[in-house]
Amino acid sequence: MKAAVVVFPGLNRDRDMIAALTKIGGEAPAIVWHKDAEIPQVDLIVIPGGFSYGDYLRVGAIAARSPAMDTIRERAAAGVKVMGVCNGFQILSEAGLVPGVLMRNASLKFVCREVKLSVENAATDFTRGYAKGQVIRCPVAHHDGNYFADAETLAAVEGNGQVAFRYAEGTNPNGSINDIAGVFNASRNVLGLMPHPENLIESAHGGTDGRNLFASLLAA
Repeated sequence: MKAAVVVFPGLNRDRDMIAALTKIGGEAPAIVWHKDAEIPQVDLIVIPGGFSYGDYLRVGAIAARSPAMDTIRERAAAGVKVMGVCNGFQILSEAGLVPGVLMRNASLKFVCREVKLSVENAATDFTRGYAKGQVIRCPVAHHDGNYFADAETLAAVEGNGQVAFRYAEGTNPNGSINDIAGVFNASRNVLGLMPHPENLIESAHGGTDGRNLFASLLAA
């Protein structure tokens, strides 16, 4: 599978994501600067984490209006898989590619620690390497990861199997409604995920629970 990583000014997890995709997929992804609307023909587009544009105005709001995002919307509508992690999730939300919004953490503090995640939908290209209900470890590092959706949107997300992961075992670090840590679009080819699976893919990281997500995607 061919992948591309889109880089915005202020991101700081792009190298981690590139390393994960290269190590697990065996091929380095294409690197695309956000102002470039020309994205190579790939099977997977990833927006990594960090603090695009310093999180000014509203997290992800400026980045969501970059030229590359128009192309990403077109590719997503055509069925290409898209994943946004942490700030990437915020950007996807601001761009309307996944439902809901990401607000300031309930604690009003930056959180950086390990959490537990329950796999809610294991029947997708992103999650098929896990079992439904499986609890995995994953690190988080964010200030605005509090997922929220209005009642109608939340009912649709829950009813359509669009919840990918929930914080489990009382480890919700940000106050997200229904403990939601990651959501799909209605077609389930776009995933927004707040925790960082790319930072737990080998024993040197202290575990490999994030590896199956990449292995599932890159073998699709």
